[in-house]
Amino acid sequence: MGRAKVLVVEDDQAINDALRDRFAAEGYDVRQAVDGPGGVAAAESERPDVVVLDVMLPGFDGLEVCRRIQAVRPVPVLMLTARDDQADILVGLGVGADDYLTKPFSMREVVARVGALLRRVERARLLVESGPDHVEVGALVLHPVARRVEVGADEVHLTPLEFDLLLCLAGSAGQVLTRERLLAEVWGWAAAGTAATRTVDSHVKALRAKIGADRIRTVHGVGYALEVVA
Repeated sequence: MGRAKVLVVEDDQAINDALRDRFAAEGYDVRQAVDGPGGVAAAESERPDVVVLDVMLPGFDGLEVCRRIQAVRPVPVLMLTARDDQADILVGLGVGADDYLTKPFSMREVVARVGALLRRVERARLLVESGPDHVEVGALVLHPVARRVEVGADEVHLTPLEFDLLLCLAGSAGQVLTRERLLAEVWGWAAAGTAATRTVDSHVKALRAKIGADRIRTVHGVGYALEVVA
């Protein structure tokens, strides 16, 4: 994928520099910011391929940074949070974050997550180029090229990853897809631990809030299925 550009927005300079050094060693082109305003400015001027974003930042927090940069140009965001709180995580996903890691984290895990995000973006692009112009599941209609979703007469705004997750479920409507399969096809993760499967659960919960809880059925201990609902 060439030298993908990573923007690291982290106010702890030691962590910021450690991330910079690790990403540079992995062949990435790295840019840095240490506060909210700097993160937004860097995202606009540098046009990164992916953003690694701390939640707690001076100026304004990472949620506001994510909201502002996604309003200008969609870009995959890995959010770093010191709190493993489901409500905080759902707020982050709601403003456009694609994935999250709880501190403390390993550098290896951050690099792996960023690589998976970049692969997801490329897979989504190829899927749009080769797939149908729209997908209908009951009253739910997806338009892959425009990345729009309609529920009946209403258009629903989804984050890029929410759209990819819904499109994956829609491609096998009525069938139960395991969390492991969803992680492989949507996130590009080859292996799944407890934290990884919780990522799926968090995104499904956020997606249900937007398209209707009855449209996604849970099969406990297995995964999820998109239901045909008029």
